[in-house]
Amino acid sequence: MRLNKYYSAAFLAFFVWGFFSFALKPLHHYPSLDILFYRVFFSVITMVMINVIFRRKVMRQNWNHFKNISSKQQKNVVLLTLGGGVFLSSNWFVYIYVMNHVSVNAASLAYLICPIVTTVFAFFMLKETLSKWQWVAVSISFFSCILLSFNHFQDIFYSLITAATYALYLVSQRKNNDLDKFLGLTIQLIFTALVLLPFYPKYSGAIPTEPLFYTCMFMIVVFFTIIPLFLNLYALKGINSSAVGIMIYINPIINFLLAIFYYNEQVSFLQLFSYFLILVSIVVFNERILFSKKPKAMPTEIEGL
Repeated sequence: MRLNKYYSAAFLAFFVWGFFSFALKPLHHYPSLDILFYRVFFSVITMVMINVIFRRKVMRQNWNHFKNISSKQQKNVVLLTLGGGVFLSSNWFVYIYVMNHVSVNAASLAYLICPIVTTVFAFFMLKETLSKWQWVAVSISFFSCILLSFNHFQDIFYSLITAATYALYLVSQRKNNDLDKFLGLTIQLIFTALVLLPFYPKYSGAIPTEPLFYTCMFMIVVFFTIIPLFLNLYALKGINSSAVGIMIYINPIINFLLAIFYYNEQVSFLQLFSYFLILVSIVVFNERILFSKKPKAMPTEIEGL
């Protein structure tokens, strides 16, 4: 088995995200919108500081590159970057709401649907091709999600919104290759913060005073926002959206295990069987990588970080 650095980055991103509930569940008594506000604002402050202190050369290079490309390319960069910010912030809000006010299982279901939606979007919007085994994997995943929706149909509404917003984010950023990934993510979060800022005075609660809130928020910003998002965007440099999308299954599988063994949520045999099918689909989708006898050349990097 030979896993290149792009697959490794995608795997690590979703593996880390699988433990998001550890930082999020202790904040369940805070409104979802408040958590979103502070997550975005603190992320922006942290990322701007990193760029200004450590990455000024990269910023200058990207600004010069942006000025030298055609006006059509410039519009495309702006649209993809700001549009990605909208999709990402929408995904965050819905996910926080579902995790803290519906159930951990419902959040897992959202990201079980997401790889299927991502694959479909990438097929029609990016014309990404899939092998017959990858289509078999998608079919297995689709069947497992149908099984999981039994007796949980109300969760499907939230799950579809969460899945669609993140799938659109992945697909759009696959084509957003004219900016450094970390800088592009910073711009997206700045844009999101500017959109949210006018709503903060009216819709936010009292300023949190508990040390627990800021401890959890630090973990959310660093370990469950900046690091995995950067790894996710880095992975999109070398593998297609469908391959990154199928890795999303790592997240809900970990959530599902935590729901059973840590949060003591009740699960049925049907749910256990469905998650087993999902594991099978991951292996089938990545059969070329997992069972390749000959090392394959790694994809060429689109741009340096």
